[in-house]
Amino acid sequence: MPRLLALAPLAASLLLTIGCDGTAANTAPTSAPASSGEQTERDTVGADAIEGLPFASTAVASFDEPWALAFLPDGRLLVTEKAGTLKLVTLPDGQAREITGVPDVAYAGQGGLGDVEPHPQFAQNGLIYLSYAEDGDGGRGAAVARGRLDAEAGTLEDVEVIWRQVPKVSGNGHYGHRLAFDGNGKLWISSGERQKFDPSQDMASNLGKILRLEDDGRVPADNPFVDQGGVAAQVWSLGHRNPLGIAFDAQGRLWNSEMGPAGGDELNLVKRGANYGYPIVSNGNHYDGRPIPDHDTRPEFEKPAITWTPVISPSSLMFYSGTLFPAWTGNAFIGGLSGQTLVRVEIDGDSAREAERFAMRARIRGVEQGPDGALWVIEDGKDGRLIRLAPREG
Repeated sequence: MPRLLALAPLAASLLLTIGCDGTAANTAPTSAPASSGEQTERDTVGADAIEGLPFASTAVASFDEPWALAFLPDGRLLVTEKAGTLKLVTLPDGQAREITGVPDVAYAGQGGLGDVEPHPQFAQNGLIYLSYAEDGDGGRGAAVARGRLDAEAGTLEDVEVIWRQVPKVSGNGHYGHRLAFDGNGKLWISSGERQKFDPSQDMASNLGKILRLEDDGRVPADNPFVDQGGVAAQVWSLGHRNPLGIAFDAQGRLWNSEMGPAGGDELNLVKRGANYGYPIVSNGNHYDGRPIPDHDTRPEFEKPAITWTPVISPSSLMFYSGTLFPAWTGNAFIGGLSGQTLVRVEIDGDSAREAERFAMRARIRGVEQGPDGALWVIEDGKDGRLIRLAPREG
């Protein structure tokens, strides 16, 4: 299968504000396994605002295990809760209404209701997309469904499943299932390898891959492996582990953030047909201490733009395009779970560097840009707060 050239070597990350784990990127030896990033309970923050940040933080609402957030064109916000609830939130008061008609989810471990993404023409067609874990033959797997949101009635109607992980397997981890639309209306899905390692390299499986589809689930005719048929035709890139963030930069290029094993969390520039090497290579090691060869040992595999050891447990990814923080235009933001941080990344061509790390004192599950250019984050876990980040007045 095609291999693309590796990214150029990167400058060392500059750490301006240390996260709660007290670690910097690309410098320290492997410590705790990244699995703790998904499953460790967060510390509860009692105060509404988070002290010590270089911006003002306002807690607007709280949710039960929130997983994702997405803004609608009218400024209202959709928030998913992992147990299977979709909330429509009015701002700035934070009043939330439950939306009925959401598919049943397999709620256990890392599984449940996942991402939410409005269709690019939501204002005309009312379609939203949901990812979630579902039961089936052989175990569980991620699925993506779309339906028509009637915001006034509080219902999701005409729901249809347009994609599923193949095959379903045992266990409740590494679903991935983040969603994004590109500027041409194509739907992109990150698919985790479900803690099974080898499916990341198996083209008879769509696990451990990043996928590109039409908005109705059909396979685009120009996908890189379309001539192989089957689920391989869905694949844009392979060799991924647990990709929990996908987002497009201002140039329309796709990037992904994903959890490494014991060390080696990654930020990748996602290239057509590229293989990112997992589990053959990784800048982390197996949980039992067995080494995995680093990316440098296998130049045929695509290298990450950044790796983190010790880990930050990246949960989400977005690119900033607003005006409230003009110095950050074009920067990426990554939520950190075990790191309890919001990480700012500067992009320079195909390269990237960590520029700043904000200590949030809670596991950050999701980050999005609001219509006015403010940053919005959601905390992980019970009573996970929705927080608005904006420049300090004066």
